[in-house]
Amino acid sequence: MTYPNLYRKRIIPSECVYLKDDTIISCKEDRIVTAWGALHPKKDLHHGISGYFFKEGFKISKFYKEDNSLLYWYCDIIEQEYDREKNNMIVTDLLADVIIYPDGFVKVVDINEMVDALEDQSITTTQLKTSLRNLDRLLSCIYSGEFKKYQDYIEQFETMDSF
Repeated sequence: MTYPNLYRKRIIPSECVYLKDDTIISCKEDRIVTAWGALHPKKDLHHGISGYFFKEGFKISKFYKEDNSLLYWYCDIIEQEYDREKNNMIVTDLLADVIIYPDGFVKVVDINEMVDALEDQSITTTQLKTSLRNLDRLLSCIYSGEFKKYQDYIEQFETMDSF
């Protein structure tokens, strides 16, 4: 199987980046798992592993510090489009994000960006509705305890050789 060329498209700031350095570990029709080094390294973020769950409309990433300890889980609300002819998978970040810290604290971020994007028309009403519905689905999953199944799915692919 030939893995797709994976792209991350952002609305704010407007950009589409080819994730050429991400390693696709697993690829199925409805989900992809990748290992990666930080594109824009931050103080603590060094590398991670991400599961793209297309039917659910979210990407769940496990962020690591340089010493391989858990920084936090980071969840993006997404939509994707696949160009079969070019074998390109473009994953659009629909702005709303959820951070789950090691102590279990849950923080929703970037909701203000959704309003800004709607005002400047860089997000469609349909995308905004999709984002809110997927955010609600993700939060319900987290609060009900079902989030662990996604964590377990991602963690089964963890190997030091992936980073």
